Amino acid sequence: MSIQRFLIIWATVFLFSSCQTKQAEKRQVFRYNVVDGIATLDPAFAKNQSIIWAVKQLYNTLVEPDQQLQIRPSLAQSWEVSPDAKVYTFHLRTDVFFHDNDVFPGGKGRKMIASDVVYSLQRIMDPATASAGAWIFNGKVDKDKGFEALDDSTFRLTLLQPFHPVLGILSMQYCSVIPHEIVEKYGKDFRKHPCGTGPFQFDYWEEGQALVLHKFPHYFEKGLPYLDAVKMSFLDNKATEFLLFRQGQLDFMNDIDASFKDEVLNKKGELKKEWAGKMILDKAPQLNVEYFGFLLDSTKIHQSPTRLKNIRLAINYGFDRAKMITYLRNGIGTPANAGFIPQGLPSFDTSKVKGYSYNPAKARQLLKEAGYPEGKGLPPIKLLSIPIYEDYANYVANQLQQIGITVQVEVLQKALLLEQTAKSDALFFRGSWMGDYADAENYLAVFYSKNPAPPNYTRYKNPAYDKLYEAALQENNDSVRYSLYNQMDRMIVADAPVVPLFYDEVIHLIQPNVEGMETNGLNQLELRKVRIKQ
Repeated sequence: MSIQRFLIIWATVFLFSSCQTKQAEKRQVFRYNVVDGIATLDPAFAKNQSIIWAVKQLYNTLVEPDQQLQIRPSLAQSWEVSPDAKVYTFHLRTDVFFHDNDVFPGGKGRKMIASDVVYSLQRIMDPATASAGAWIFNGKVDKDKGFEALDDSTFRLTLLQPFHPVLGILSMQYCSVIPHEIVEKYGKDFRKHPCGTGPFQFDYWEEGQALVLHKFPHYFEKGLPYLDAVKMSFLDNKATEFLLFRQGQLDFMNDIDASFKDEVLNKKGELKKEWAGKMILDKAPQLNVEYFGFLLDSTKIHQSPTRLKNIRLAINYGFDRAKMITYLRNGIGTPANAGFIPQGLPSFDTSKVKGYSYNPAKARQLLKEAGYPEGKGLPPIKLLSIPIYEDYANYVANQLQQIGITVQVEVLQKALLLEQTAKSDALFFRGSWMGDYADAENYLAVFYSKNPAPPNYTRYKNPAYDKLYEAALQENNDSVRYSLYNQMDRMIVADAPVVPLFYDEVIHLIQPNVEGMETNGLNQLELRKVRIKQ
């Protein structure tokens, strides 16, 4: 393209944008970019962050987590649990309406009732839906008998056996309440004809270009939302996204790309002085643990040195997690010096779970006890990683080399690595576990021997661990349950099926004129109370 043509196009876009800006001066429009794009607006397929964020604006669930990850009412204003912890009775709000839609009589959104909850949750379990969230109720609820509408404002959930984290599951976007009429009208095209009860309603979606949501004037939380609209763009380049943010064309950015993190953050993870007043850095613990995993399936690791616990422990003690966070992540995240349960959960307790510190002398002693003094005779260990984590893998490999452990890093595309770990073909691999809901059970299930891969990619099997896990599921007393969680986490540290690297952090860049953004450990995009100062 010639420079002259570029300038003409740029001038035209600028003039058009200026006209739009003047027309929208009094409207509050929140703008953010979605690098990965959005494949659907059907909550049954809300399997990644970009979809979850969009779906959250359009729909509500029975309950939801607050900033502290405590479950609070949403569509359900209260609930009771039976003495045997298997029956949950929810009392629904009676002032909730679906968004206006031509499918409804007169085009006006009808009242949400208990049968809508039954329909929505049964739909997730229906094989015909092929929902990405079908797993959330597997083995927990009978699809035909577990969901009941006792009357229009009372919904009953009956579990096959006690499962305390079920409220967390009901807060997931998969469990958004939808109207059957719209789904029946559009079928698979419901993905681009969404209709919920949320604070914003669908306006238009030009796939790959922009998605616009407008304020729902009949939203049940009176006075909310403050915003008039939400606009999502779909530029697939983080550098371009950052440029637009700096120019004030985006109100918010999630995460900081490695290509410009040094420009924005110092080594302590703080905003550099030159950006003070130009943007706000918002950080919070995120329910995500990054790790390396060892396959422990005895039928596949006959010759691998990682079959020996002391080798796995030596690897855990043989590198400096704090330096890795400082130099590779600019202070983003916390070194995983406790167990597998990440920082940010109520049951996270460093006084009760002592993880691995950097101790090369101890690592050498463990090597010696394993029969490989100074690493003599120890064959190379192959570590499978993905491109964006290659630096971390190489960092660990370089530090382990100094104590006599040779690690060969092999980089695979993410899909191939996931396939190999699911088939138990990866002996030593990069992994991560991002919380689906705010309960440590979600992390400890990764090591429950009766679970397949996923989530039990390591094929860890410990009858004592399984017994504690099953006891925790039936325990309603939080302090007792947390004690069981801590015991399980200590077992993981002792047996070393994984190498915890770091507990992640939510990183948001926000324009100074944006007020009221709230962050929690699930990194949800909460826009109900956001305002934009003109």
